[in-house]
Amino acid sequence: MGRVHVFEFEDQKWFPSFLRNYGTDFLQFLCNKTKMYKPVVPILEKGLKKSHTNTIIDLGSGGGGGLLWLNSQLIKKIPGLKIVLTDFYPNIPAFNLAKKKAQNFECIETPVDAKNVPPELKGLRTQFLSLHHFRPNDAKQILQNAIDTNSAIAIFEAQERSVPSILAMLFSPISVVLTTPFIQPFKLGRIICTYLIPIVPLFVLWDGLVSSLRTYSVKEMNELVSDLNGKESYDWEINRVKSGPGIILYLLGTKK
Repeated sequence: MGRVHVFEFEDQKWFPSFLRNYGTDFLQFLCNKTKMYKPVVPILEKGLKKSHTNTIIDLGSGGGGGLLWLNSQLIKKIPGLKIVLTDFYPNIPAFNLAKKKAQNFECIETPVDAKNVPPELKGLRTQFLSLHHFRPNDAKQILQNAIDTNSAIAIFEAQERSVPSILAMLFSPISVVLTTPFIQPFKLGRIICTYLIPIVPLFVLWDGLVSSLRTYSVKEMNELVSDLNGKESYDWEINRVKSGPGIILYLLGTKK
C-alpha cells in the first residue's frame, strides 16, 4: 500500500508536552533496553569516518532514542565522540538525564528545525524514528539542507508499512504497561496516565500504528534523493537491515 500521512498526536502543537514526553521516554527506554539499533553501529561508524567528524548532531531526539546504548558502543572506536541532542519539541528532563548518564552528551534546549539546522551545529546528522513525521516535501528539505551545508546525514526507521510491523504495534500498550515503573526520570503523572487514566498506552498505540503507515520505503527514500540539487556530490546508501524479529530501514548520505 502507498504511504498514508495520517496525524500523530505527538506532532500536534496543542498536544500537552508532558504527555509527549511520556511517549518519547517510553521509546527511549525500549530502544536502549532491547539494543534495537545494534545493527546500525557499523553504519554510524562509517558515516562518522567518511565525514571526518567525531560529533553526532541528533535531530528529532525525542527522549534520546537508543543513543545511550549506541554511545556505549561507538565510543570504543570513535575517540572524543560527542552527541548533541536536539528536537523541535525538546524533552528537557530526558536530555538532562542523558547528560548525567554520559558525559559526552550535550543538548540544545531551544527548538531545532531539522529542515533548517543552525549552521553552528556541525557533525554527522542523525534521525531515529523521526523521518516519517515529515511529508515528502519537508523530508526533501531535511536532505537538501544537509547537502547545502556539506553535512553527512544518517536516518533510521525501526518500522515499515507491512503486516508484521503493524501487528507488532498492536502490542505496544502492553509494553507501555510493563515498562512504565522502570522508566526514568520517575514521574507520578506517568503512573497516573498509564494505569489510572490509560492515555499513554492509547496514544502510543495510535502513533505507533500511524508511524508504520507513514514510513518511507527504500524505494521512496531513493525517490526523495533523486529530486535533490547537488545529490551527485554525495554517496547514498539506502537499504534495510535485520534487527531481531524486526527490521531497520536506513539512509546514509556522505560527501564524496
